[in-house]
Formats: sequence, C-alpha cells, structure tokens
Amino acid sequence: MVDVLAVGTHPDDVELGAGGTIAALVRQGKSVAVLDLTGGEPTPHGTPETRRGETERSNAVLGITQRITLDLPNRWLMDSTAARVRVAEEYRLLRPGILLLPYWVDAHPDHVQASQIAQAARFIAKYTKTDMAGEPFYPPRVFFYFCIHLKKLIEPTFIFDVSETLPLKINAVRAYHSQFFAGGKERGEEIVGRLEAQAAYYGGLIGARYGEPFLSQENIGLRSFDPLLP
Repeated sequence: MVDVLAVGTHPDDVELGAGGTIAALVRQGKSVAVLDLTGGEPTPHGTPETRRGETERSNAVLGITQRITLDLPNRWLMDSTAARVRVAEEYRLLRPGILLLPYWVDAHPDHVQASQIAQAARFIAKYTKTDMAGEPFYPPRVFFYFCIHLKKLIEPTFIFDVSETLPLKINAVRAYHSQFFAGGKERGEEIVGRLEAQAAYYGGLIGARYGEPFLSQENIGLRSFDPLLP
C-alpha cells in the first residue's frame, strides 16, 4: 500500500502539476508512487529512450522510487473499458490512501481523457466477481492537480505549501530537456518562469512563498484544527 499515488497523462505532467508537493511528501516520509498512462511519445524532439532517461532523472530529483508507465496511446488516448481496467488494476495493487489526478478540463484531449479514465477506474477498482488483478479497493481520497494548457487560474480547494521544495520541482521539470528546452533555451526558461510565478501567486494566497493548488470534488472532513493553525 502507498500513501499517495499521482496519476499523469504523460511523463512530466505530474512534475508540472504536483512536483513540489510530491517532493515535500517524500521528505515527510510518505510513500509516493507515480502512474503515467502513456510513455509520452511521439513528440517533436523526444524518443522513447530519451523520455525514459529524463523520467529517471526527474525521479531522482523528487525522490520517487516507484513509477509505473502504461503503454496506452499518446496523442490518441481514449476513455475505454480496457483503459479503465488497466488503471483500476494498479489501484487495486498499490491501494493508495490518496489519489492525485489531472484536472478534468483542458485543451489537450489526452488530459481530459486521462482524468476520465482515472476517475472511472477509482470506482471500478472496488468491483467484486471480476478477473481484474488484485483485491477490491476504493481509494478514499481524490485531489486534482492543475497541469493544463488553458491560460487561466482556477479556484482551488486548498493550496499545498511548497516553499521548501519548489527548487526540486523546477529541477525535475528541467530534467525533461527534450520537452521544454530542445526548442530553445529561451522557451524553456519562459516555461520555468511561468511555473515560478504561478507558485508565487498561489503561495501568496496562504502566506507562503510558493504553493501548489489542488481541488476536491468532495467535502474534506477534519478531526482537529491543528493542521490549519499557522
């Protein structure tokens, strides 16, 4: 069983949306796994071998020791029974306490489909009388991270303080050189600058230097105000 499972559409999506949070959780001693639905290729400047090497370097930066990459089709990812089963089986085997899933609204069709697959898989993972691998399991908590192509800010349910780990997130993103820097250093630095500016904006909303936003479709219950005290 893992404490947290972060699901990404392509390698680098989890880093872009929740890299600082993942690094912070690992530092806190939580077990964090990543599930990428596709290998991310083809892309203009990447190859499968290049992408695997970049992902390994990113894992080392964030402290990720368990990462699974499915072979669902990049660019043509579709919500289907087969895709749902593939993801549900990973939920049943890993049994995460918290799922971090991609936000369900985006211009990128793969991101939209990935969110639908990951959400549906949560429900069917609890099915009995099935030939799916693993025992029935329903991940109790789902939070959505933001890695979207739409130029907009989204009102989050909560913001995770990543003041100490944003540099690790940025270094993990830099590891994906073929995706962000192969088109030119200027473009890559612009992307990094936007990530830092966004983190500063969300951090400012909670009195922190940097923050990452998350959204919950369900109410969040508390037994103590201690986590909310400054």
